[in-house]
Amino acid sequence: MFELLGDGLVTMLQWKYLVPLCLGTLIGIVGGSLPGVTITMTIIVVVPFTFGLDPLQGLAAMTGVYVGGSAGGLVTASLLGIPGTPSAIATTFDGFPMARRGEPGRALWLGVWASFFGGLIGGAFLIFVTGPLAAIALEFGPWEFFSLFVLAMAMVAGLTEGSMVKGLISTGIGLLITVIGTDPITSVPRFTFGSEFVRAGFPFLPVLIGVFAFAQIMTDVEKLGRPGTRAAAAARASASLRVSQLKVLGEILSRPFLLVWSTVVGIAIGVLPAIGGSAANMLAYDQAKKFSRHPEAFGTGTPEGIIASESSNNANVGGSLVTIMAFGIPGDAVTAVMLGAMTIHGIQSGPLFVSQNPELAYGIYAAYILAHPIMVLILGVGTLFLLRVTRVRLAVLAPVVLVLCAIGAYALNNTMQTVYVLLTFGIIGYVLVKLGFPLAPLILGLILGDQIELNLVRAIMTDADPLLFLTRPISAGLLAAAVLSVALAMWQHLRHQRRVATADGETDF
Repeated sequence: MFELLGDGLVTMLQWKYLVPLCLGTLIGIVGGSLPGVTITMTIIVVVPFTFGLDPLQGLAAMTGVYVGGSAGGLVTASLLGIPGTPSAIATTFDGFPMARRGEPGRALWLGVWASFFGGLIGGAFLIFVTGPLAAIALEFGPWEFFSLFVLAMAMVAGLTEGSMVKGLISTGIGLLITVIGTDPITSVPRFTFGSEFVRAGFPFLPVLIGVFAFAQIMTDVEKLGRPGTRAAAAARASASLRVSQLKVLGEILSRPFLLVWSTVVGIAIGVLPAIGGSAANMLAYDQAKKFSRHPEAFGTGTPEGIIASESSNNANVGGSLVTIMAFGIPGDAVTAVMLGAMTIHGIQSGPLFVSQNPELAYGIYAAYILAHPIMVLILGVGTLFLLRVTRVRLAVLAPVVLVLCAIGAYALNNTMQTVYVLLTFGIIGYVLVKLGFPLAPLILGLILGDQIELNLVRAIMTDADPLLFLTRPISAGLLAAAVLSVALAMWQHLRHQRRVATADGETDF
């Protein structure tokens, strides 16, 4: 194994492989840092240019895009409060407040180095676990995949903050959105009320941009002219991206449990098919908050929130690559594009991929590992140009960002319908925020709803006996894990409430 990995690293350091990897990482960072573009759209643009390359060159470029895009999302998340990618959603919760109080450099580099360490730990998992998981993957059917998604859905219980009831309602809204439109199996229209606008359903990207970007911008616009706004603007104008790298590294490495646990969450969610980095990002953030001794500091610019969200973000990439290489199914939309590119090159992904293509497999491992230091170097140079974003007045920045979001939504299908979807869910997200509903469970319910329904129908169509979900060992184990996940989330929630009540009591005294 180590000999093959060493050979892969030596091969990847050759110019004909290193140049595509560096270019892919650079393009990924740029695409990931532009709200509305996303890693998926970036890699779709890159794929046609890889057809003339040999398979390892093309996969190195796409791996660079994946790693760079996952880290690039933190740029706008920290500096603008708008996630450049869905997998940087939770980074905005503490990255943006830290930048607004005059520490944009600290926010940015906490995210960069957390992404670096989380990605490398995810790389170790990718190398050592792909083979064993490939053997388990041969046993998966629709029952197991359904239970797998139920387990992921059970983790929604951990995303609720103040009120579990509001969290469950938010989850229900996300699930409801997925059943609007055309049935994925029978193509029968559901809940369309005769409207062509909702017949095709609601694409994920415009919903995400609307819910988060619009709500954030409107909240900031409301604060214009209030006391303290000018002081905050003055702090941003005098801010610098200069930061002590040793101090930032010390902040991260002094929290080893947070770093490792958030990375494990990212890897675990990455392995679950079709969930993606947005769920990993939010779950790791929530877990960090639940385990923290100072949960009240989250959302105000605490480093723990940035470390948790970004380490899980890049670790999720390693988990997703495990899924495509061991199971032969895409872990998310990005790996779905990579799977298509592999098919075009005549490469069959799946349980036998590593044993039949060891040089290619370990070349991908090497590309994934090398992409992380390359990402740090590119962002180190790029930060010289990033500070200007924080110095733009909100009155100028807000309409520009809204226009860019609208363009990103329109580019998805080249129709105005996606722009209308963005505006509709922007209003819905803003109302939910004003009413105190958490947005993270809504997004996770939106991500998982289709997959739960699809695999349930497939299982029933294969065999109508519902007991198979409990009699098949892997499926039963996953459902049992889902029950334990809910129980753990309830315990953590009650523990968090007791801590808050104790702190309030001490303050009153």
